[in-house]
Amino acid sequence: MATSAHVSVTPDRIMQFAWGYTVPLMIESAVRCGLFDALESGAKTAAELAAQASISERGTRAVLNALTSIELLRKDAGGRYSLMPESAAFLVSTKPGFMGGMFKHTSSQLLPRWMNLRQVVETGKPVQAVNDETGGAAFFHEFVEDIFPMSLPSAQVLAETLALDDAAAPVRVLDIAAGSGVWGIVLAQRYSQVRVTAVDWPGVLDVTRRVAGRFGVGDRLETVAGDLAEADFGSDYQVATLGHILHSEGETRSRQLLSKVFNALAPGGTIAIAEFLVDDARAANTRGLIFAVNMLVNTDDGDTFSFNEIAGWLRLAGFENARTVESPGPSPLILANRPK
Repeated sequence: MATSAHVSVTPDRIMQFAWGYTVPLMIESAVRCGLFDALESGAKTAAELAAQASISERGTRAVLNALTSIELLRKDAGGRYSLMPESAAFLVSTKPGFMGGMFKHTSSQLLPRWMNLRQVVETGKPVQAVNDETGGAAFFHEFVEDIFPMSLPSAQVLAETLALDDAAAPVRVLDIAAGSGVWGIVLAQRYSQVRVTAVDWPGVLDVTRRVAGRFGVGDRLETVAGDLAEADFGSDYQVATLGHILHSEGETRSRQLLSKVFNALAPGGTIAIAEFLVDDARAANTRGLIFAVNMLVNTDDGDTFSFNEIAGWLRLAGFENARTVESPGPSPLILANRPK
């Protein structure tokens, strides 16, 4: 008689999802209370950390123990906590790779909007969109500098990939939806002949200028204020960067933007796109698909797209040789060229 294997189904994964909100909020509380920073100088007890931060020992110990359980901290037999490699590299505010600002952005800006998800799913529209200047300038002003480290490694890969060492001066770079300015700043740091034109809303460009000055390239930065659909980009750029902007624009505006960038580039110029890519079937890439829901919550028409979709838009705009370049970011970079 044939038998079938009994498959046991448990609620473990469902329960993990139910408590999924807890980890980012614990990390955020530790960042805001300076606990990771305090441990940079060496191991400490909960009592020592609480006293240093002027917070409760009970709260400090509870959060530290939970962070130890997920291996962001280590605890020795004497109850002294210390950093693990991940937290030492990415959660100490003085480190160049500091990602703690992203958790502040999540708790203060994203979660309140996600609490309206049921209504957004029902209507298909956000309660308040962030992809226009009225709702978006203040929103992006608050966090673009915090997410600078997220794009920094990919921007460094782009700088090496472009290999502009022997290019004639000046090399004109168009940084579209510049935000913190990370893409243009890294190129300007790597190549002395680079001159950057940053395009964004007026309420964001003050951040771009401040960050460029801090990295020593403010004298090679020009700015163009305005909505991407209306701003005058100029022409004859050798490089154009679109760092995480197509997802908030949606398909129609993205295709229009790519055509506008094509016209702004010099023959042979390169467009570089950073995005949260998804698989063609929209069934496997969890990070990109969750980010699509984030676009549902925050924008009128935003979405995430596959490489093949974006490559198709690039071809229709006139670009050639659409390709990916592996990078440390959430997805590979996409490069293409205006024909010579």
